[in-house]
Amino acid sequence: MELNAGEMLIVGKSKVRGVRWIDSSFSFKNSNANSGTKGMATEKNGQEAMDANSAGLDTNLYSRQMYDLCPLWSAYYDDVSFFRYALGESAMIHLRKASVVISGLGGVGVEVAKNLVLGGIRNVTLHDTKSTKWSDLSAQYYLTEKDLGKNRAAASFERLAELNDSVNCHLLVDELTEDAVKQFDLVVLTDTPRNIQLKVAQWTRAHQKCLLVVDARGLYSYIFADFGNSFRVDDTNGEQVKEFLIEHVDAETGDVITLENQMHGLEDGDYVTFSEVKGMTELNGCAPLKITVKKSHVFNIGDAAKNLSQYEEGGRVRQVKVPTFVSHKTLADSVANPEFVYWDFAKFNYPAELHLLWNALYSFESKHGRTPKPRCNDDVRLLKAELPEGSSVDENLLKSFCHQAAGNLVTIASVVGGIAAQEAMKAVTHHMTPLKQWLYLDSDDALPGNWSRFDNEKLTMEDCAPRNSRYDGQAAVFGWKYQEALASQRWFLVGAGAIGCELLKNLAMMGVACGEGGLIKITDMDQIEISNLNRQFLFRMNDVGSKKSVVAARAVKQFNKDVRIEALSERVGSDTEHIFCDDFFAQLDGVANALDNVDARRYMDRRCVYYCLPLLESGTMGTKGNTQVIYPHLTESYGSSVDPPEKDIPICTLKNFPNEIQHTIQWARDLFEGLFTGPAETANQFLSDERAFLERLEQMNVSQRAQLLGQPSILICLKEEHKNFVYAASILRAEMYGLKPLLDVDQVMEIARSVQPPPFKPRAGVKIAVTEAEAKENAELDDANADVMLEQLKVKLARLNTKALQRLNPIDFEKDDDTNHHMEMITAASNLRAENYSIQPADRMKTKQIAGRIIPAIATTTATIAGLVCIELYKMIGSSKTPIGRFKNGFINLALPFFGFSEPIAAPVKKVSFEYVVWNWNEFIFQNRSKTSSLANP
Repeated sequence: MELNAGEMLIVGKSKVRGVRWIDSSFSFKNSNANSGTKGMATEKNGQEAMDANSAGLDTNLYSRQMYDLCPLWSAYYDDVSFFRYALGESAMIHLRKASVVISGLGGVGVEVAKNLVLGGIRNVTLHDTKSTKWSDLSAQYYLTEKDLGKNRAAASFERLAELNDSVNCHLLVDELTEDAVKQFDLVVLTDTPRNIQLKVAQWTRAHQKCLLVVDARGLYSYIFADFGNSFRVDDTNGEQVKEFLIEHVDAETGDVITLENQMHGLEDGDYVTFSEVKGMTELNGCAPLKITVKKSHVFNIGDAAKNLSQYEEGGRVRQVKVPTFVSHKTLADSVANPEFVYWDFAKFNYPAELHLLWNALYSFESKHGRTPKPRCNDDVRLLKAELPEGSSVDENLLKSFCHQAAGNLVTIASVVGGIAAQEAMKAVTHHMTPLKQWLYLDSDDALPGNWSRFDNEKLTMEDCAPRNSRYDGQAAVFGWKYQEALASQRWFLVGAGAIGCELLKNLAMMGVACGEGGLIKITDMDQIEISNLNRQFLFRMNDVGSKKSVVAARAVKQFNKDVRIEALSERVGSDTEHIFCDDFFAQLDGVANALDNVDARRYMDRRCVYYCLPLLESGTMGTKGNTQVIYPHLTESYGSSVDPPEKDIPICTLKNFPNEIQHTIQWARDLFEGLFTGPAETANQFLSDERAFLERLEQMNVSQRAQLLGQPSILICLKEEHKNFVYAASILRAEMYGLKPLLDVDQVMEIARSVQPPPFKPRAGVKIAVTEAEAKENAELDDANADVMLEQLKVKLARLNTKALQRLNPIDFEKDDDTNHHMEMITAASNLRAENYSIQPADRMKTKQIAGRIIPAIATTTATIAGLVCIELYKMIGSSKTPIGRFKNGFINLALPFFGFSEPIAAPVKKVSFEYVVWNWNEFIFQNRSKTSSLANP
């Protein structure tokens, strides 16, 4: 694709149709270019193009059609819900209106762009004036050898645009101007000299636009944020609003005590409001009150409770998210007086020293017109000369930073690009807390030391010199012998979902398994669904229905054609150990998990312990993520520590005393199973084997069903929830019986009006369980008529002519099909029950998240975590004696933002007798005064 100066190509919905056109309304003219620049569409030409292609060239209209009218893309957007679950509906609305320019399409720039396009920002402009060189190929996965010498943004444009058809992608290949900058809500500068950064920063401030500056060299990178003097933050942490019941309000002290000492989870400075309080009714619907926390179940509202009516009972507290404001310095002021967010608290001095080194690097490049050469000690001295007089920087850090200045690593780009993309989303959504203002990242503990045959201290300029290879950027950091070792690695990747796609991309770009003897094996039993497309970036719409592992393996070879990969589609478990057998694991150098459930993680952990293989573990939930390194004989295993079990909803609460929307949603989910799944399966079991069915029936304990409390609802056909419940339930019941459902909602409701259910009469003598113990006791009570009822049922069943009966169709809950009425029924049932108990109802999106047990997922967190995982893989090459202190377990929350790293816990050692100890890595280590030996498990 060739463009002239001043041209910009728009690919919106028209891209999918194979149409390429230039729209003058988004053109950025070079001030030095003539108005008649070849290829520049005038406003008239742009309108003619639109008239000639009226079927879909208006990108805004086409986008609306794709969202509102096309069933496939409607489903896709319903499952951009993964972003909505993590960011919230308000944030998604802001995203769909935002306009962002990303300048510099190197490794960092493409990672930011990929995440923002997947995230659904309405307009994304890709800008670059640089041409592709060999070192770019180390981290920029949308560039190939064929793109050498071509504009980086233009060369990677189409592959970025096809990631999300709802995003209008624009291309700009001329220098940025003030007129261009002021059109965007946010400017993201990557791979940009400091003088250009300062100039653009002045423009963004002048036009009240947000600015992010991002750069990466070798194992070092940074992000700078300037969102203006007073940037509004609507939600500081992105967490769900907390809501709970209260036991008491003390008017004298202002203390509020939660019901049954339930942990409220609030923090000092949070705001709350009240409802359903009896007695002290002035609190109901009050303006948000600022609180202070006294205990985990007690908070204080100050003097707000004084001079109010006497508190009697009840009440509900709901947290209120009150906007806050963040003040940022300009780039120029912040360079002189920086404020830091800490990356690794074990390196407390690093941010200040790296700030000086980055400033010195930009001065070096401006003065000498080049980047410091890898392992060149003369350049170390020249870089040191650029440091301010009297400044103090650790000599080892200075040397390491300079030696890596020419480095370009996909792992670092993945990490810093993921974080920067999340900051970009904050800028345009006012959702979550922005950086204040510098984040300096480093991973220099990944450099091999004297325990490795690739000791970085022994590397020479020749060892790291460029060879016109796609690995030039990585060899500049680790050397070519290390690169050869990566090429022969054999790894097993378990899972090809969101994290799996990112890991596979990183491994291929790193050169893992790209040489003789190397191999990546990847397995995933799942097929691609539409809901995967907004975060699993290796998949496209035409891949829906195909095996994830097969498509991912094929797609990643477009990033690096030399990667050797084998795709499998079996699940890992005891039933597939004939596939994943001794021979399979004996060929591996390590395993990387990309799983979404604890049971599979524990299983793979046991296998890795058994075969003494390194395991890289990770997981994400919304903006949160973690990584864990499991290394043979060095660290504890994944199963060595167990997370606290998730708190289940008590049965008595679920059935008798719901007080949160989660309770009614779970009840509705159970109702679905009880109406449309269980009965059909039971009937089919009877038809399949009458004798076995009756035997099981006799063994069952017939117990009394507790009567529900609450206020009954009268069917009102005009109410939306009533209508939705009756309509969806009628369709599902018809499907269960194999009948043709009535699809006309008006006819369904007309029939419903004619039904006269008997009036509700509370049953006498029913014992309602208030506690779990009482619920258990009730469940164990024998019904006095159980034997009689069983005999009557057996007689009725014996009279049936089972051959004349047809089997029923059990309906299994499926959350992702918008045409099956499952979520329609569950949402309506949940909200009707919420109405019974005066609980705030939930929309379809929230109901779907809870009923479907959806874990929020966003591309930014996934990219960051995958990058951190692969940084740990660097440390495993060339030595089995890497010190435990070099490995890092990571914990991040991009919403705050928070970053924490810890040394892995050492493998537990348990003394069994006076003479020997046991390790958790399948070995007995025998010790006495004269010798130490080991006996490995067979």
